[in-house]
This record gives sequence, structure tokens and C-alpha cells, in this order.
Amino acid sequence: MNHTRCAGAILLMCLGAACGSPAAPPSSPAPPAPTFVGAQACASCHAAANAEWATSDHHEAMQVANSSTVKGNFANARTNSHGLESSFSTDGTRFRVRTDGADGKLADFDVKYVFGHRPLQQYLLEAPGGRLQALSVAWDTRPKQAGGQRWFHIYPDDKVDHTDVLHWTAPSQNWNYMCAECHSTNLQKNYRAETRTFDTTWSEINVSCESCHGPASAHLDWSKGSATAKAANASMGLVFSMKDTSKGTWAFPPGETIARRTAPISSRHEVETCARCHARRGQSWLDFQFGKPLADTHRVVLLEEGLYEANGLQQDEVYEHGSFLQSKMYAAGVTCANCHSPHTGTLQFAGNALCTQCHAPTAYDAPSHTRHKANTPAADCRACHMPSRNYMVVDGRRDHGFKVPRPDETVKYGTSNVCATCHAEQGAPWAAAAVVRWYGAKAAERPSFTPAIHAGRINAPGAYGMLAQVIDDVTAPAIVRATALSLLPPSADAAHGPRVTRAAADADPLVRRAAASAAGRLAPQAGATVLTTLMRDSIRTVRLEAVGELVAAFGPPADPAVRDFFERAASEYRQSQAANADRAEAQVTLGSFEARLGRAEAAEAAYRTAIALQPQFAPAYVNLSDLLHATGRDAEGEQLLRNALGVLPAMGRPAVQHALGLQLVRSKRYDDAMVWLRLAAEGSPGDARFTYVYAVALHDTGRPADARRNLEQAAARHRGDQQILEALVAFSREAGDEAAARRWQAQLEAQQR
Repeated sequence: MNHTRCAGAILLMCLGAACGSPAAPPSSPAPPAPTFVGAQACASCHAAANAEWATSDHHEAMQVANSSTVKGNFANARTNSHGLESSFSTDGTRFRVRTDGADGKLADFDVKYVFGHRPLQQYLLEAPGGRLQALSVAWDTRPKQAGGQRWFHIYPDDKVDHTDVLHWTAPSQNWNYMCAECHSTNLQKNYRAETRTFDTTWSEINVSCESCHGPASAHLDWSKGSATAKAANASMGLVFSMKDTSKGTWAFPPGETIARRTAPISSRHEVETCARCHARRGQSWLDFQFGKPLADTHRVVLLEEGLYEANGLQQDEVYEHGSFLQSKMYAAGVTCANCHSPHTGTLQFAGNALCTQCHAPTAYDAPSHTRHKANTPAADCRACHMPSRNYMVVDGRRDHGFKVPRPDETVKYGTSNVCATCHAEQGAPWAAAAVVRWYGAKAAERPSFTPAIHAGRINAPGAYGMLAQVIDDVTAPAIVRATALSLLPPSADAAHGPRVTRAAADADPLVRRAAASAAGRLAPQAGATVLTTLMRDSIRTVRLEAVGELVAAFGPPADPAVRDFFERAASEYRQSQAANADRAEAQVTLGSFEARLGRAEAAEAAYRTAIALQPQFAPAYVNLSDLLHATGRDAEGEQLLRNALGVLPAMGRPAVQHALGLQLVRSKRYDDAMVWLRLAAEGSPGDARFTYVYAVALHDTGRPADARRNLEQAAARHRGDQQILEALVAFSREAGDEAAARRWQAQLEAQQR
């Protein structure tokens, strides 16, 4: 509740009464908030749906570990991964795992719960502070002839010991944060920041009716009412409805081979309900409201490098929603239930019959389209349009982008294409030639966002113009346009500012959120104007992005007219980080926010909390050392960084080495500084800034030739990096190499077009 606004409203009421205005009529008390009643209360009226749900994966999402739920072999079985042994035993009622704990020593742990049941089952082990941790050794529940009935490590290619961020005792495997919301009903994380403990609760252990439909007490009351009372309550006591009220149906227009809706879909409630758990996303707010846009409480990831390929195909474990948002199906109004039974989760129809609901079989389920023999696996629509990847070793999931195979883009950009599933030996050029032979040269000229996303990721010359075309294309999927915005570099283009400003008014919150991020790269006045507008957006994740970017890029607003909006947004930002106060990254984000607002004490507390939560989280040490420098405590900051190097794994050290090098530069201890700056640049060659700073240091300590050589190597690795190119221009001119300076200048200017 906003107490300032409430107080203002009361004051206005009092003033009105003093002036003789009529008093407002008393309002009826608000009905009690609906509560969760459980699946059994639903079953009496919805027996068929309940029976279907009982066969679903949702029903088995999480269960108490006992002899009927545990699928794995606990009969004194053993497994070994990279020299780390785990063993499994049971006395018939308790199930135990002997494995390496947080200290690296072998110990016995009780299995409290089982997670899932096909094609694998994981086990939750109890840890101090109310934590449950997902064991990284899982049981393959597939039949033995399919390769199952075995223990396996979900990270088979890595030696994951107790020092690794992927170890089962690490925060990355914490059930309370990582898994719980999507495996139980009415999940309340209940993290207690003061004690750093969890008191996590649920109303039902698995994914039940109310996980999707919301708390049903009012609906249950409605069901017990009279016919008259029922007729008077159009909502039936439901907290929201997933029904499409447009009365639209799918029909084939005359002469067309693809069905279309006879009326636009009325809402996206159904898809958003599924997306809460079938999207790669982070939870930004604990108070989830059924029926409200997902973006109000959850931050869906864009097509980020490492998660999605440049063509939008799933790469990492991104689930289905991000792919589906890219599809023509989603744009046309297709929903999850058009293909999947909402209660069993199984497909509505077998084989190509699922697709021929909307794609005429004479045109699409025929060799003239599939180019493969009928009734073979290769002629299955999904084989070409829904490629599958395995996650957690054995869990195959299909991409839901329904993309047309583009082997020509594999040749040009290195993206994967589904043809290689069966024709890897022939190669992508062969597959690209086959597509041209079948469909003509124009098949490789179909509009595609891949070139722009690829160019944006590698900072290719002309990337700005390509990304701008995608952003301006209102027919492109919103998640694609938002991704293009996120890749947009600063530009001298006069349309740069107006383009971001237009995106800030887009109908889709993903685009507006990306516009907030891009606004931080605009000129101060233009950027601050966009961000102060977006701080008042109707969607919370947009507001959070806007206020965070405003503080990071431009600082708090000086204009008193927007100060009130800013303070409310800043308060909301702090609450959002508090929602994930159990995470080191949230504490570092909060610390950075407070530091930029000049609240050094609050920032330091957040950074130190991050270190206590996860001592191996390098950004916490780096940010805290910067804060200590800003508050005149350089010696303390230096010692902090040196201590950190003793606890961080190898992958975390370069950032701390870089920070220590800068600290020593500030202390004018240049020889020592150069050692640490070099180690950082060599230890993390993928970080352009480490190489840039090291090169500048080489230049400033009298080694200009070495500086140029390092920058030239970095320019090849980090194509288009503006700082590197600017330094090469300056250093080349200083060295009297005007030809090289012109060459680097040309590259720099090409980046801004």
C-alpha cells in the first residue's frame, strides 16, 4: 500500500467535507481474499479432469520420498563421476545417499523428496537453514533397453567437486529458489534475511489444479450456492478465466491451406499461465497475481547468447515459451491447449494429425512438401519444424518456434539446422543446395532476423543498421525486436534516440523493458526522459528496468516534478531485490543501486551479505573494493581482493585480479599492478575490457608497441569493440602510422552505421 497516496486521499476527503461537499456513501466491506482448497475439493465436480491430471507429469512433479515414489536403485548401488563416488542405500523406509558434502568430505544424507519421474528422477537432500538441495546424480527412469535404469551425473563432462558453482550444495542447486515455485502449489519461499534461513511452505506438494487456476475457495462457495446466486455471478468465483471470450474458431478460408481464427483471441491468459513455469525467467516479485501479465512479476529472458542461437533456436535449457513467442503460431493466436491436453499434458492428436488440424494435409502432409517418404520418421512435421535437444542428459525437449529449416544460415552464420540431425555427413552446403533445388533460390531469401542478431552479437560492421530494421519491423515477434534493442550499440544515427523512444511506447512489455535498457546508452537528456516515462509503466518489470537503468546511467533525477515517481520506483526496486535476498547476485545488484545513490552504508551491507551467502561470487568482492576506494579505505579494499583470490575458483579470479591491478595503479605501485592486469587479461581473453585496460597500462608505462600488439589481437577477438578501436586509432597516430590509424578509424565508423 502507498501510504503517502492514502494519506493524501484522506486529506482531500476532509477538505471536501469542510467545504460542505456531501459525504461519500459507505462502501461494502471487501470480500475475503480467496484461499487454496486443494485438488480433492475440485475432484467432486471435476472428476474427469482430476482423473486426467492424476496421470500427468504435473501430478508427479514432487513427492515425499518413500518406497512407492523412489524409482532409483538404492540397494547399495554405487556410481562414480570423474573420481567422485556416490553410493545409495535404504532400509525400506529411509533412503540415503553417501556423497561429498559442502566441505568435500563424504557424508550420509537423507533423501527428503523426489523430483519428477520421467525420463529421469532427481532427489532432494536436506541442508542447514531449511534448504533443500537437488542432488546432481539422477536416476534414468527409462527402460533398460532404451539406455535407462542407471545412475548418471547431470554434468557428465565436468568434474563437479565441492568448490564448483554447479555442485549439489551450491546456490545453483537450491530448490527453494531454483525449483520450488514450479513444482508445488501455492509455494511461499519465506526466506528470512535476518537469520538467512528458509521456512518454505506449500498448500500441495505437486502441481495441482490451483497452480494454474488460482485459489478456488470462492469458486467452491459458488458451486454450493443456489441457481439464482450462481446465475448472478458470471465469474463463477474464479480469480480469473483462461477461456477465450472472442468466440473465434479455426477455419480454412476458401482456397487457403492454413486455417485462421475467425476472430482474434481475446486474451493471452492461457499461454501466460503456462509460461510462468515453461519459460526461462527470473522471479522479480513474490506476490504473484493470477490473471495478471507474467511480466508484472517475472522477467522472461530475451534471445540471449548462450541461451538461444542467433536464429532463435533453443540452445541452453530455455523451456518452451521463448521459442513459442517467436512463432507464427503464437502470432496467429494458437494456444498451448490447441496442441496439448491441459490436464494430462499429452498431445491432443498423434503424429501429423496434430498439425493437420490447421495445415491442410493435402498440402503439407505429403511428399511434395516434406520431400521425404510418407509415414517415415523424416516425414513427421516435428522432425523438421521442432528440433529436439537433450537437457539433463536424457530429457529431450522440442523447440516451439516452428521454424523453417535454413541450412543456408548454417553456412553463413554457423547456426544449427535440423537437416543435420539425419544428414550431418553431407554437410550444410549440401542441405542448402537441396533446399534451393526443391523450393527455388528465393527459399534462401526469406526474411530472417538471424543476420541482424548474429551481427549484433559479434559487433559486425553495419550491425546497427541491421538491428534497426528488425526493431522497426512491427510484424516481427516482440521477443525478437526486444533482443535487437538489447544488442543496439550507441550510434551517431539521428534516428537512434527516436527509435528507442518509439520502442518505449510499444504495446509489448518485453519491447518496453528492452527500450529501458537501451535508453541508458542515449545522450543524458534523451535517455533520462525515456526512463522517467517508463518508471510509470503499467508493468512492474518495465518500471524496475527503468529505475535501475536511470540510476546506473544518469543518477537520480534532479527535477522535483519526477522525484516522487522516482522514490516510489526506487522503493519498488529495493523490494524486488529483497524478494531474492537469498541470492548473492540480488545483493550485489542492490548494493550497486545504493552505491550510485550515495548510500554507502546500505551498499556495503548488501555486498558483505553477498559474500556471506556465496563466498565464491567474484562480483561481490569487486564491487565492495570499489566502494571501499570511494570511501577512502584503499588498504582494506586491497586486502579484501587478496583474500578473495584464496577462495575463488579459477573462473572467478580474473575479475578480482583486474580489480586488484586497478587498485595498485591508484596506489602508484605500477610494477605490481601490471602483473595483476596481465593475469586478468590472459585469464579471461573473452573480456574485452580486461585487455583494453592492460593495453592502456602498457602504453602509459612506456611500452606502446606491446600495447598496440595486444590491442590488435583483441580487435580480432572482439570485432567492433569501440574502446579498442578508439585506442588503436590514437596509438597508431601517436606512433606515426597514419595508414593504420585510417584503417582503424574506418572500422570504427563502420560500427556506427
